[in-house]
Amino acid sequence: MKELVVISGKGGTGKTSITAAFASLAKSAVFADCDVDAADLHLILKPLIRKTTDFSGGKQAFIISEKCVGCGKCKALCKFGAINYSVQKGFAVDPISCEGCKVCVEFCPAHAIEFKDVINGQWFISDTRFGTLVHAKLGIAQENSGKLVSLIRKEARRIAQEQNKEMIISDGSPGIGCPVIASITGADLVVLVTEPTMSAQHDLERVIELIGHFKIPAVVCINKFDINEKKAKEIETNVNRSGIKAAAKIPYDTIVTKAQIAGQSVIEYSDNGTAENMKSLWQAVMNVLERKENN
Repeated sequence: MKELVVISGKGGTGKTSITAAFASLAKSAVFADCDVDAADLHLILKPLIRKTTDFSGGKQAFIISEKCVGCGKCKALCKFGAINYSVQKGFAVDPISCEGCKVCVEFCPAHAIEFKDVINGQWFISDTRFGTLVHAKLGIAQENSGKLVSLIRKEARRIAQEQNKEMIISDGSPGIGCPVIASITGADLVVLVTEPTMSAQHDLERVIELIGHFKIPAVVCINKFDINEKKAKEIETNVNRSGIKAAAKIPYDTIVTKAQIAGQSVIEYSDNGTAENMKSLWQAVMNVLERKENN
Protein backbone atom coordinates (compact mmCIF):
# COMPACT_ATOMS: atom_id res chain seq x y z
CA MET A 1 0.00 0.00 0.00
CA LYS A 2 1.41 3.36 -1.09
CA GLU A 3 0.70 6.76 0.40
CA LEU A 4 0.66 9.81 -1.85
CA VAL A 5 0.34 13.32 -0.38
CA VAL A 6 -0.37 16.49 -2.37
CA ILE A 7 0.86 19.69 -0.70
CA SER A 8 1.83 23.25 -1.59
CA GLY A 9 3.97 25.98 -0.11
CA LYS A 10 1.04 28.42 -0.15
CA GLY A 11 -2.70 28.26 -0.50
CA GLY A 12 -4.49 28.72 -3.81
CA THR A 13 -2.06 26.87 -6.06
CA GLY A 14 -4.61 24.21 -7.02
CA LYS A 15 -3.56 21.23 -4.90
CA THR A 16 -7.14 20.26 -4.00
CA SER A 17 -8.20 20.31 -7.66
CA ILE A 18 -5.26 18.06 -8.47
CA THR A 19 -6.07 15.76 -5.54
CA ALA A 20 -9.66 15.47 -6.79
CA ALA A 21 -8.39 14.64 -10.28
CA PHE A 22 -6.18 11.93 -8.78
CA ALA A 23 -9.20 10.58 -6.89
CA SER A 24 -11.13 10.21 -10.14
CA LEU A 25 -8.20 8.40 -11.78
CA ALA A 26 -7.27 6.05 -8.93
CA LYS A 27 -8.75 2.57 -9.18
CA SER A 28 -8.09 1.33 -5.66
CA ALA A 29 -7.63 4.06 -3.06
CA VAL A 30 -8.78 5.59 0.20
CA PHE A 31 -8.73 9.37 0.47
CA ALA A 32 -7.82 11.72 3.33
CA ASP A 33 -8.26 15.47 3.62
CA CYS A 34 -5.42 16.52 5.91
CA ASP A 35 -6.03 20.24 5.43
CA VAL A 36 -8.12 20.27 8.62
CA ASP A 37 -7.82 24.03 9.20
CA ALA A 38 -9.54 24.78 5.89
CA ALA A 39 -10.84 21.50 4.48
CA ASP A 40 -12.42 21.74 1.04
CA LEU A 41 -11.91 18.39 -0.72
CA HIS A 42 -15.46 17.49 0.33
CA LEU A 43 -16.79 20.25 -1.96
CA ILE A 44 -15.78 18.14 -4.95
CA LEU A 45 -16.06 14.60 -3.58
CA LYS A 46 -19.48 15.29 -1.99
CA PRO A 47 -19.14 12.77 0.84
CA LEU A 48 -22.02 10.95 2.50
CA ILE A 49 -21.01 10.90 6.16
CA ARG A 50 -21.50 7.53 7.84
CA LYS A 51 -19.54 8.08 11.05
CA THR A 52 -18.84 11.24 13.08
CA THR A 53 -16.42 11.34 16.01
CA ASP A 54 -15.54 14.23 18.32
CA PHE A 55 -11.89 15.24 18.41
CA SER A 56 -10.21 16.32 21.63
CA GLY A 57 -6.76 17.75 21.14
CA GLY A 58 -6.07 18.80 24.69
CA LYS A 59 -7.39 19.93 28.06
CA GLN A 60 -8.54 23.24 29.51
CA ALA A 61 -9.29 24.63 32.96
CA PHE A 62 -12.85 25.10 34.20
CA ILE A 63 -13.68 26.93 37.45
CA ILE A 64 -16.36 25.32 39.62
CA SER A 65 -18.23 28.37 40.85
CA GLU A 66 -19.74 26.54 43.84
CA LYS A 67 -16.27 25.74 45.20
CA CYS A 68 -14.53 29.02 44.30
CA VAL A 69 -13.68 31.17 47.32
CA GLY A 70 -12.85 34.21 45.22
CA CYS A 71 -9.22 34.53 46.29
CA GLY A 72 -8.06 35.50 42.79
CA LYS A 73 -4.88 33.42 42.92
CA CYS A 74 -5.69 31.79 39.57
CA LYS A 75 -5.98 35.18 37.87
CA ALA A 76 -2.70 36.35 39.40
CA LEU A 77 -0.83 33.24 38.27
CA CYS A 78 -2.22 32.96 34.73
CA LYS A 79 0.39 34.19 32.24
CA PHE A 80 -2.07 34.11 29.35
CA GLY A 81 -4.73 36.41 30.77
CA ALA A 82 -7.29 33.60 30.54
CA ILE A 83 -8.93 34.21 33.93
CA ASN A 84 -11.65 36.87 33.94
CA TYR A 85 -13.61 38.32 36.82
CA SER A 86 -17.03 39.94 36.93
CA VAL A 87 -19.25 40.86 39.88
CA GLN A 88 -22.12 38.85 38.41
CA LYS A 89 -20.27 35.63 37.55
CA GLY A 90 -17.14 35.75 39.68
CA PHE A 91 -13.98 34.15 38.27
CA ALA A 92 -14.22 32.26 34.98
CA VAL A 93 -11.84 30.85 32.36
CA ASP A 94 -11.82 32.25 28.82
CA PRO A 95 -11.64 29.09 26.67
CA ILE A 96 -10.04 30.96 23.76
CA SER A 97 -7.15 32.32 25.85
CA CYS A 98 -6.56 29.23 27.99
CA GLU A 99 -3.42 27.36 26.90
CA GLY A 100 -4.01 24.35 29.14
CA CYS A 101 -0.86 24.84 31.21
CA LYS A 102 -2.66 23.65 34.40
CA VAL A 103 -0.94 26.17 36.70
CA CYS A 104 -4.27 27.45 38.05
CA VAL A 105 -5.42 23.88 38.69
CA GLU A 106 -2.32 22.99 40.70
CA PHE A 107 -2.24 26.15 42.83
CA CYS A 108 -5.94 26.69 43.55
CA PRO A 109 -6.19 26.52 47.39
CA ALA A 110 -9.87 25.52 47.24
CA HIS A 111 -9.40 22.82 44.55
CA ALA A 112 -12.12 24.61 42.62
CA ILE A 113 -10.64 24.21 39.12
CA GLU A 114 -11.13 21.14 36.95
CA PHE A 115 -8.88 20.15 34.07
CA LYS A 116 -11.07 18.53 31.44
CA ASP A 117 -10.86 17.36 27.83
CA VAL A 118 -12.23 19.88 25.36
CA ILE A 119 -13.80 19.18 22.00
CA ASN A 120 -11.70 20.91 19.33
CA GLY A 121 -13.55 19.60 16.31
CA GLN A 122 -14.92 16.51 14.62
CA TRP A 123 -13.63 13.94 12.16
CA PHE A 124 -15.63 11.88 9.71
CA ILE A 125 -15.60 8.66 7.74
CA SER A 126 -17.59 9.13 4.55
CA ASP A 127 -18.50 7.40 1.32
CA THR A 128 -17.82 9.12 -2.01
CA ARG A 129 -18.26 8.10 -5.62
CA PHE A 130 -14.52 7.30 -5.72
CA GLY A 131 -14.21 5.48 -2.39
CA THR A 132 -13.89 6.14 1.33
CA LEU A 133 -12.88 9.62 2.49
CA VAL A 134 -11.55 10.41 5.97
CA HIS A 135 -11.84 14.12 6.72
CA ALA A 136 -12.31 16.56 9.59
CA LYS A 137 -13.47 19.96 10.72
CA LEU A 138 -11.41 21.82 13.29
CA GLY A 139 -13.28 24.31 15.46
CA ILE A 140 -12.77 28.07 15.23
CA ALA A 141 -9.56 29.22 17.00
CA GLN A 142 -8.75 25.61 17.93
CA GLU A 143 -5.23 24.18 17.95
CA ASN A 144 -3.59 20.74 17.73
CA SER A 145 -4.36 20.41 14.02
CA GLY A 146 -1.20 18.29 13.66
CA LYS A 147 -2.61 15.77 16.13
CA LEU A 148 -5.87 15.68 14.17
CA VAL A 149 -4.01 15.15 10.89
CA SER A 150 -2.11 12.21 12.40
CA LEU A 151 -5.40 10.71 13.55
CA ILE A 152 -6.94 11.06 10.09
CA ARG A 153 -3.93 9.42 8.40
CA LYS A 154 -3.98 6.57 10.92
CA GLU A 155 -7.67 5.97 10.28
CA ALA A 156 -7.16 6.12 6.50
CA ARG A 157 -4.44 3.48 6.74
CA ARG A 158 -6.68 1.25 8.85
CA ILE A 159 -9.52 1.50 6.35
CA ALA A 160 -7.20 0.94 3.38
CA GLN A 161 -5.93 -2.24 5.00
CA GLU A 162 -9.45 -3.44 5.80
CA GLN A 163 -10.63 -2.76 2.25
CA ASN A 164 -7.44 -4.13 0.70
CA LYS A 165 -6.81 -0.88 -1.19
CA GLU A 166 -3.55 -0.21 -3.00
CA MET A 167 -3.15 3.46 -2.16
CA ILE A 168 -3.94 6.36 0.18
CA ILE A 169 -4.24 9.76 -1.49
CA SER A 170 -4.13 12.74 0.86
CA ASP A 171 -4.84 16.42 0.32
CA GLY A 172 -2.26 18.01 2.62
CA SER A 173 -2.04 21.43 4.21
CA PRO A 174 -0.24 24.42 2.65
CA GLY A 175 2.90 25.82 4.25
CA ILE A 176 5.60 24.10 6.33
CA GLY A 177 4.00 24.00 9.78
CA CYS A 178 2.95 21.19 12.10
CA PRO A 179 -0.06 20.06 9.99
CA VAL A 180 2.20 19.70 6.94
CA ILE A 181 4.80 17.71 8.85
CA ALA A 182 2.01 15.49 10.19
CA SER A 183 0.68 15.07 6.63
CA ILE A 184 3.91 13.97 4.95
CA THR A 185 5.91 12.03 7.56
CA GLY A 186 6.34 8.47 6.34
CA ALA A 187 4.65 9.09 2.97
CA ASP A 188 5.93 7.27 -0.11
CA LEU A 189 5.73 10.30 -2.39
CA VAL A 190 4.84 13.98 -2.11
CA VAL A 191 3.50 16.04 -5.01
CA LEU A 192 4.47 19.70 -4.56
CA VAL A 193 2.04 22.01 -6.35
CA THR A 194 3.26 25.51 -7.11
CA GLU A 195 2.49 28.41 -9.44
CA PRO A 196 4.71 30.95 -11.26
CA THR A 197 4.68 33.76 -8.72
CA MET A 198 7.43 35.07 -6.44
CA SER A 199 5.57 34.12 -3.26
CA ALA A 200 4.86 30.61 -4.52
CA GLN A 201 8.49 30.19 -5.57
CA HIS A 202 9.73 31.29 -2.15
CA ASP A 203 7.32 28.96 -0.34
CA LEU A 204 8.18 26.07 -2.68
CA GLU A 205 11.84 26.43 -1.72
CA ARG A 206 10.90 26.16 1.96
CA VAL A 207 8.80 23.05 1.33
CA ILE A 208 11.66 21.45 -0.62
CA GLU A 209 13.91 22.04 2.40
CA LEU A 210 11.28 20.43 4.61
CA ILE A 211 10.89 17.25 2.58
CA GLY A 212 14.66 17.09 2.20
CA HIS A 213 14.97 17.08 5.98
CA PHE A 214 12.57 14.14 6.23
CA LYS A 215 14.08 12.46 3.14
CA ILE A 216 10.73 12.03 1.40
CA PRO A 217 10.70 11.54 -2.39
CA ALA A 218 8.88 14.30 -4.26
CA VAL A 219 7.88 15.62 -7.66
CA VAL A 220 6.77 19.13 -8.57
CA CYS A 221 3.79 20.30 -10.59
CA ILE A 222 3.86 23.89 -11.87
CA ASN A 223 0.19 24.81 -12.11
CA LYS A 224 -1.07 27.74 -14.22
CA PHE A 225 2.43 27.94 -15.69
CA ASP A 226 1.40 30.12 -18.63
CA ILE A 227 0.40 33.13 -16.50
CA ASN A 228 4.15 33.85 -16.22
CA GLU A 229 6.18 31.50 -18.39
CA LYS A 230 9.49 33.17 -17.53
CA LYS A 231 8.93 32.60 -13.82
CA ALA A 232 7.71 29.05 -14.52
CA LYS A 233 10.94 28.30 -16.40
CA GLU A 234 12.98 29.72 -13.52
CA ILE A 235 11.12 27.53 -11.03
CA GLU A 236 11.57 24.46 -13.24
CA THR A 237 15.32 25.09 -13.52
CA ASN A 238 15.73 25.54 -9.78
CA VAL A 239 13.67 22.44 -9.05
CA ASN A 240 15.77 20.31 -11.37
CA ARG A 241 18.94 21.62 -9.72
CA SER A 242 17.61 20.49 -6.34
CA GLY A 243 17.33 16.95 -7.67
CA ILE A 244 13.53 16.91 -7.76
CA LYS A 245 11.71 16.19 -11.00
CA ALA A 246 9.31 18.78 -12.43
CA ALA A 247 6.73 16.18 -13.41
CA ALA A 248 4.20 18.44 -15.14
CA LYS A 249 3.30 21.96 -16.20
CA ILE A 250 -0.44 22.62 -16.31
CA PRO A 251 -1.82 25.74 -18.06
CA TYR A 252 -4.36 28.10 -16.59
CA ASP A 253 -7.84 27.03 -17.64
CA THR A 254 -11.27 28.33 -16.61
CA ILE A 255 -12.52 24.75 -16.99
CA VAL A 256 -11.02 24.06 -13.55
CA THR A 257 -13.24 26.72 -11.95
CA LYS A 258 -16.30 25.50 -13.87
CA ALA A 259 -15.63 21.96 -12.66
CA GLN A 260 -15.41 23.19 -9.07
CA ILE A 261 -18.72 25.01 -9.41
CA ALA A 262 -20.26 21.79 -10.76
CA GLY A 263 -18.81 19.84 -7.83
CA GLN A 264 -16.73 17.66 -10.13
CA SER A 265 -13.09 16.90 -10.78
CA VAL A 266 -11.57 18.22 -13.99
CA ILE A 267 -11.37 14.65 -15.30
CA GLU A 268 -15.13 14.19 -14.89
CA TYR A 269 -16.07 17.60 -16.21
CA SER A 270 -14.07 17.76 -19.44
CA ASP A 271 -11.83 15.83 -21.79
CA ASN A 272 -9.93 18.96 -22.86
CA GLY A 273 -6.20 19.62 -22.67
CA THR A 274 -6.14 20.38 -18.96
CA ALA A 275 -7.71 17.02 -18.17
CA GLU A 276 -5.05 15.39 -20.34
CA ASN A 277 -2.35 17.29 -18.45
CA MET A 278 -3.80 16.00 -15.17
CA LYS A 279 -3.72 12.46 -16.54
CA SER A 280 -0.09 12.93 -17.60
CA LEU A 281 0.81 14.14 -14.11
CA TRP A 282 -0.96 11.13 -12.61
CA GLN A 283 0.97 8.78 -14.88
CA ALA A 284 4.25 10.46 -13.98
CA VAL A 285 3.44 10.01 -10.29
CA MET A 286 2.57 6.34 -10.84
CA ASN A 287 5.87 5.82 -12.68
CA VAL A 288 7.84 7.31 -9.78
CA LEU A 289 6.01 5.10 -7.28
CA GLU A 290 6.59 2.02 -9.45
CA ARG A 291 10.31 2.73 -9.75
CA LYS A 292 10.50 3.30 -6.01
CA GLU A 293 8.83 -0.05 -5.38
CA ASN A 294 11.12 -1.88 -7.78
CA ASN A 295 14.21 -0.40 -6.13
